Amino acid sequence: MVSCAAVLVLAMTLLLTSAKPGEAGYASIILDADTGEVLRSRNADTRNYPASLTKMMTLYMLFAELDSGRMQLSDKLSVSKRAAGQPALKLGLKRGSSITVKQAIMALATKSANDVATVVAEAIGGTEWEFAAAMTTRARALGMKRTRFRNASGLPNRKQLSSARDMGVLAMAILRDFPHYYEYFSTRSFSYGGTTHRTHNNLLNRYPGMDGMKTGYIRASGFNLVASAVRDGRRVIAVVFGGRTAKSRDQHMVKLLDLAFERMAQRDKRLGVKQFAALNSRKIPLPMFKPDPRKQITSALFLPTPPRPVAGQWAIQIGAYRSISAAEKALRVVSTRLPDLLANASAALTPIEMTRGDILYRARFLGLHKVEAKKACISLKAVTMPCAVMPNPDSRLAQHAS
Repeated sequence: MVSCAAVLVLAMTLLLTSAKPGEAGYASIILDADTGEVLRSRNADTRNYPASLTKMMTLYMLFAELDSGRMQLSDKLSVSKRAAGQPALKLGLKRGSSITVKQAIMALATKSANDVATVVAEAIGGTEWEFAAAMTTRARALGMKRTRFRNASGLPNRKQLSSARDMGVLAMAILRDFPHYYEYFSTRSFSYGGTTHRTHNNLLNRYPGMDGMKTGYIRASGFNLVASAVRDGRRVIAVVFGGRTAKSRDQHMVKLLDLAFERMAQRDKRLGVKQFAALNSRKIPLPMFKPDPRKQITSALFLPTPPRPVAGQWAIQIGAYRSISAAEKALRVVSTRLPDLLANASAALTPIEMTRGDILYRARFLGLHKVEAKKACISLKAVTMPCAVMPNPDSRLAQHAS
C-alpha cells in the first residue's frame, strides 16, 4: 500500500510551480488549533506573497474595532475615489457611496473585494498606507515574525510578504480572539446590489468539517489557502502557498487535512485521550475521577442519566487547566453562577497534550445557542472570569464517549 507520505510527495510535485524568481514558491503547514502543535510543515518560514490572505488581517483589525466599541456592524463606511478605483476582484462601489461594516465583512470574507478592503483601511487608519503599517505592528504582536503589509487587500506589492507559519498564527489568533466573528469565514454567499456573490473557498461545500477560512491569488503568489476544519472535536488549521491551480491546491489541502486528523487520532490513541460530556442540568454535579493523564483514559465521566443531544451550535470555553480537579471545579463554579443560561448545556472536559508533553484540560459548555453563549461570556467576564465563545466543536461531543 502506498504510504500517505508518498502520496503527499507526489501531490506536491504535481501541485507546485517551480520557484523561479518572481514566481510562487510552495509552502505549507498544518497545526493543532488548540495547542499550536505543528503536525507537518514544508518551507513554512519561507517568505511568499500572501495575496488575499491579507484580508484575514484586515478583518482581524476590523473585529478589534467592533469589540472596542469604536465601530458597530450597522455603521456606514464612506467610499473614496481611491477605494472605488481598486482593481478586481471588487464589488464595484462608487465614489461617494457607502457600505455598512457588516456588508464589508461579508464582502471581504466571500467576494474578497479589493475596493472594500481599501474602504475598511481608510475608515480605521485614515489612509491605506497607515492602516498597513498598523497591520504590520499588530502582526508582530501576534508573533508573525516574517510578515510585512503594504496594503489591506493583498494586491501585488513586492514588499508585501508573509509565510505559511505566520498565516497559521493569524488563523489561530482569529479563533482565539474573535471566535464570535468566526462564522463570517463560513459564509458561502451574500447578496449586495442585487447580485449574489459566492465564496471562492470551494472546500466549504466539499470537505466534511471544513468551516472557514480564506483563499488568495495573485500571479506572483499562485493559489493560496488557509483552511480550518473540525473532526471528532479536534480542530486543525492548514495553510498552503503556491498552488498551480485552484483545483490542485484544493486537492492538496484535502490530503493535508486528512493527514492532520490521522496524526491527531494516532496521538490521541497513544495518550488515551477521549472527549467527554457530562452535565444534564445544573443539579447534576460533575463526579471526580483521578486517572493518570499520561496513561489511557478508559471511560468517560459517569453519567447518572443518558446525556441529551446538543441543542445549539455554539459553545463557551472557560479555561484550560493543568489538573482534572481544577477543570472540574471551574465547570461547577460556572454552572452554579449561571444556572439559567447553562441549564440545558452539556459540560465537556478534554485532556490535550501540549508541545512539551504537558497535559492541559479544556473546560467547555456545549450545546448553547449563540445568544446564550454571548450572554454567558459577558456575565463571566464582568467578574473577571475567562470565557470565549466558539462554534460547537462537534455535535457528537454531547453523546457518551465510547
